[in-house]
Amino acid sequence: MGSADLGKNNPISHSLVQNLRQQLMRTLPFSKMAVADVDYFLRYCVETYFAPEELILSPADGVPSYLYLIRQGRVSGRRLIPGFEETGFELDAGELFSVSACYGRRPVSAKYMAIEDCFCLAIPIERMHELAKQSKPFSDFLNNRILKLLEESRTALRNSFASQALTEQSLESPLGDLVLKKPISVLPNTSLKDALQLIHDKKVGSVLVVDEAGAIVGILTRYDVLNRVTLAQIPLSTPISSVMSTAVKTVNIDDTAEMAGLIMSRHHIRHLPVLRDRQIVGIISERDLFSLQRLSLNNISSAIRAADDVASLKECANNIRKFARNLLGQGVQARQLTALISHLNDVLTAQLITLFSKRHQLDLERFAWISLGSEGRSEQTIATDQDNALIFIDSELSQKDRYLAFANDVNLALDQCGYPLCKGRIMANNPELCLSQTEWLQRFERWIDQGNPEDLLKASIFFDFRALAGNESLLQPLREYVVKQAQATPRFIKLLAENSLTWKVPFNWFGSLEPKELGGKKIIDIKLQGTAIVVDAARIYALANGIAAVNTRERLAAVGRALNVSEVESMGWIASFEYLQTLRLAAQIDGRTIGGNPNAVDLEQLNSVDKTILRESLSKVRTLQQHLELDYVR
Repeated sequence: MGSADLGKNNPISHSLVQNLRQQLMRTLPFSKMAVADVDYFLRYCVETYFAPEELILSPADGVPSYLYLIRQGRVSGRRLIPGFEETGFELDAGELFSVSACYGRRPVSAKYMAIEDCFCLAIPIERMHELAKQSKPFSDFLNNRILKLLEESRTALRNSFASQALTEQSLESPLGDLVLKKPISVLPNTSLKDALQLIHDKKVGSVLVVDEAGAIVGILTRYDVLNRVTLAQIPLSTPISSVMSTAVKTVNIDDTAEMAGLIMSRHHIRHLPVLRDRQIVGIISERDLFSLQRLSLNNISSAIRAADDVASLKECANNIRKFARNLLGQGVQARQLTALISHLNDVLTAQLITLFSKRHQLDLERFAWISLGSEGRSEQTIATDQDNALIFIDSELSQKDRYLAFANDVNLALDQCGYPLCKGRIMANNPELCLSQTEWLQRFERWIDQGNPEDLLKASIFFDFRALAGNESLLQPLREYVVKQAQATPRFIKLLAENSLTWKVPFNWFGSLEPKELGGKKIIDIKLQGTAIVVDAARIYALANGIAAVNTRERLAAVGRALNVSEVESMGWIASFEYLQTLRLAAQIDGRTIGGNPNAVDLEQLNSVDKTILRESLSKVRTLQQHLELDYVR
């Protein structure tokens, strides 16, 4: 039965309209629509009934005549991808279907069938288009359904953590939304005496140095004065240009407070000029960010860099976790949150490396500490163990025992700080992962040119690497080799792809989510059955296309361009991955681990919006994995 024949259908009675209005306005898009527009939708709908296993819509029907809303029951969709068996998905009560087909006036791409007794509301597509013209929330939802659902999900997640989070303004605020201090500026030939008097009179922490055209050429802060002026005994008649800091870091009015905090932390600075179209409009300081977030990014990273023992760093690690909870409560998205967590974990690890390298009398220029896996991709979540290695210059081969002793101290200290030792021994204190530059190059050559499936299953984590501390240039030959040789070795890519198919998205044949039992709950392992599949696919496509990026989001965007897929499709991959990451973070930060698995998500605890997005996201993950199989395995 096609869309032109609605089977058993009836006009909606007045009493049913009253009840349906209340029901509809609890869900998107109707919860955002004016009551009159909801009534318009109901006025032109007919109520339809479909028996179990009755066909509702199929591609053979041509352009559908109606947009459907499931009022009661469930609908199964079956989609055929060339080269694969049909794949299924499931829709629940409250969901719209045939949205894209109706909006684009084209046939549907799937067969829709009732799973059980199913009652739907069907609105003619001409009325749907009329409603889209008069109701912006309805139009926006039709155009950006997943984005709107994600927005609703983030709101719900933020609200659920709000009572646990600090009540500060979000670090996601654009700098233009903040009250910025008016910058104080002087010309390069201004004397130190005049500049310092200005800082004192205006009660500011810095003064910008600008040229005649108003372009920034330098900055002098209160913190610079002791070192560069007082202790150096520089005469106060000296021009400020002689002691100012040059190559001044800046941010744009559209950048977020989070971005400003990252720049300050990475470059050890406390003030950032804010620009609009290259013109100075304000300045933001560490103190300003501190007022936004009492447990601040710069505050934590400064405490880490000042720590001189493991006990102090352990307390800093606890603050990193509290900070992550606060940010999740503010609605910060997974991409930013994992980047912030990874950055702070980097700062803490680098501090341990500095402390123990001095104790073992090792020169940081002669080796590099390597981050692997999620740490290498800057995608760490709260529950993360150690994945690291060590590389040293060839002439240090005779000193390997010293490097192993040093690495062991760092690994044990990280464990004390709450980053568990890796059960698979993917750590720098493993003699097989503490190697010279030549030894590492030989290892990568064997993996790519001769590796068997079992070796590559264990080795895939090593292709997400970066230098965390030490001499970063030691890794450059490895990266150049991997980017060039992996692309030129189809056998290697094929074996990686075959390994990646080990884990499957948890859908059954009907397209329903198929959870596992753990701790008496119905769960999905959101890492093994979701994010890890995306990470694998992004890595393989990146290696196959000579893409040097390591971060999954960056890889997916670059892969989309390389494969010439639409931006909508590649952004769908990214949005799905980041939503799944958000679910992982929420489960980990909540602290109620199910059966000892920090990546287990209890399906019954998800609200209807999150269940819908979870299905949509996992469906996109499955499609990405199927394309990987089609490209490199079949």
